[in-house]
Amino acid sequence: MRRLTVALTLLATLAAGAPTGALALPAERDTAGSGSRGTNVLVVGVDSRAGLSAAEKRRLHVGGQGCNCTDVMMLLHLSADSRRASIVSIPRDSYVQYPLPGPPRFGKINGAYAIGGGPLTVRTVEQVTGLHVDHYLETGFTGFEQTIDNLGGATVCTDEPLHDENSGLDITAGVHHTDGNRTLRYVRARHVNTRPGDLGRVRRQQRTVTNLLARLTARGALSGPAATFRTVRTLLKTVRTDAATDVHDLVRIGWALGRLRADRTEFATVPIRLFDHRVPGVGSTLVWHEARSAALWDALADDRPITGDPRIQPVPETPVDTNPAGIALRVDDPAVAGALTRGGFRATAGPAPAVRPAGPPVITYAPALKTDAATLAAALPGARLNPAPGHDHTFDVAVGTTPVEVRTVTWDRNKADGAPVTADTLRCVSHPRR
Repeated sequence: MRRLTVALTLLATLAAGAPTGALALPAERDTAGSGSRGTNVLVVGVDSRAGLSAAEKRRLHVGGQGCNCTDVMMLLHLSADSRRASIVSIPRDSYVQYPLPGPPRFGKINGAYAIGGGPLTVRTVEQVTGLHVDHYLETGFTGFEQTIDNLGGATVCTDEPLHDENSGLDITAGVHHTDGNRTLRYVRARHVNTRPGDLGRVRRQQRTVTNLLARLTARGALSGPAATFRTVRTLLKTVRTDAATDVHDLVRIGWALGRLRADRTEFATVPIRLFDHRVPGVGSTLVWHEARSAALWDALADDRPITGDPRIQPVPETPVDTNPAGIALRVDDPAVAGALTRGGFRATAGPAPAVRPAGPPVITYAPALKTDAATLAAALPGARLNPAPGHDHTFDVAVGTTPVEVRTVTWDRNKADGAPVTADTLRCVSHPRR
């Protein structure tokens, strides 16, 4: 494959790791060549340590065993009129059937690369999405590092300090200007101290992509064909392409991305139905939500936006950001405790006080649990929040004299970590620190 690239390579640089059961999509779904409009580009980061010296492994903090599989996978859809881009992350543990001859063979989508390299990876994505892949880009750990450094660094941000011993990530809250090595740690981290897992990591990758696009656009690196071509030459050795992709294709795509407003660039993660689907011989996998993921691919095939589509991301009446099942409560009223338990909280009823406080319920909690407090407050409209330093990890709910309404709240992990959003909601907004 020819070594070519463009601004789009910043997508590829993010990353770099027969059973029965539900698959990513129903087997009867149409496969590639279903008549999709626009341009589809599959961008992958490969988890491979091949060719890395011991010193490079230490520097990149990738001393573990590589899988020679795709650790990151993003599908970019550029609309036919070049006025909108939709970038969908495909989680590496998605459970799929590989398009291979012979008996059906199933596994994680990232395993397609280990079996048949880029070509089988492309065919697998085409089979499970029903979309035709027009172009393919691939890079690895060093390609990522070089791309970021060639761009003069990246901007990353976090609301809380993030630590991950596996990736070497250790950053404080705020916005940071990072080099290729530190950015690699940020986008690879899966075992962070807050919101661990692959979907949170994917969202950080998406945030990094949109900030890189913003940097390129602000610097004029994608301001026209000539500037975009110079960007291609600058990043010439960081990404590999398939034989169907040439400089003209990459310049056209990069220039189009450079002209898009942030609210015309969309990001999403494939909606998941089962987050820990155990398959003998395969391990823990992710099973796509059949109806919602099908709606996502149908929207791209029809060249429609993916944000604001309730078939892809339903809008519940009372959405919350944390899972009620993980919130323990002590409630001084059995009826309210029972209603909260039926709503998914772990509530126990305690003794009623001799005199109830005037007004609505009072929620007392440890200040570090403010996100869970917001979830509980959504279930008890009008409740007063009382953060108390030194309080334990169980919430106390004191029912007052005002009649209590208990609402059913909806926690959707897909919404928290991967709902379709536009780039302007993902960008870091304050000045970065080095």
